[in-house]
Amino acid sequence: MSSRRHVRYTPLDAEETDQAHSGQGREADLRFSYTPKSLDRIPWKSIFLALFLLSLGSFLLFLSIFIFIGHMGGDRSQAFGLFVLGMVTFVPGFYETRIAYYSWRGAKGYRFASIPDY
Repeated sequence: MSSRRHVRYTPLDAEETDQAHSGQGREADLRFSYTPKSLDRIPWKSIFLALFLLSLGSFLLFLSIFIFIGHMGGDRSQAFGLFVLGMVTFVPGFYETRIAYYSWRGAKGYRFASIPDY
């Protein structure tokens, strides 16, 4: 990479600083304005995926517990495998379901925009 030491930089005018972008300038820049209604769109596919992961993870965890305590036949290695798969599916399902629930309830700090949309 070559160095550009001969380039002289000058400071921006007062109109082009952050004050101009905060709405105090001549016109507001659309990049810095947003509409809160567009952030509250409900991502239904993501919520259904989270509910599916939550239920599948719960089911796999229950199966692993039943194998561990001896109510079901199976090897301990199967129980450990089911436990790991159950945790891998339960944790993200619970996390996104919790965000969706608190967003639906209107809790402070929770928005549907926090859930990725697929």
